[in-house]
Amino acid sequence: MRLFFTYCLFISILTSCGSSQSLTNNTQDIDNVPEEDLVRLESDALEYEIIIIEPGFNAWLSTMARPEGYYSQPYLESRNNVMVQEWNTRVLQPGRYDPNMYQLQIDYRPGINYGYDLNYKLYNYFIYFQITYKQRLSSYLPRI
Repeated sequence: MRLFFTYCLFISILTSCGSSQSLTNNTQDIDNVPEEDLVRLESDALEYEIIIIEPGFNAWLSTMARPEGYYSQPYLESRNNVMVQEWNTRVLQPGRYDPNMYQLQIDYRPGINYGYDLNYKLYNYFIYFQITYKQRLSSYLPRI
């Protein structure tokens, strides 16, 4: 399974929202992205790759987000499950939610151990997304 993130964050294959171009499994598509706008995490053991393309997210992650280890993996997984469900609901309702923000469903399965790094970055992307774009993906207030 491959996991990708972009402006709107998608797992499996992601396309970006707004005026950005679509991404596929072809890494050639991200060659033109400035290094400061790209966060990449790979694991051959779990066969996933995360690519986050979002101007400002990398800087926010390193300066504003709680440090790695602050949250437990079960905490991150439970919050990610809630936010992924809401994300997917919004993808399925393009008349109600901006389809440029919510384009593809996220294939995040509760029974799979994606590891701490993936859950940490996914959680923090959701927080960043909610704060930056004034969205609410759960009953929890997005906070740093």
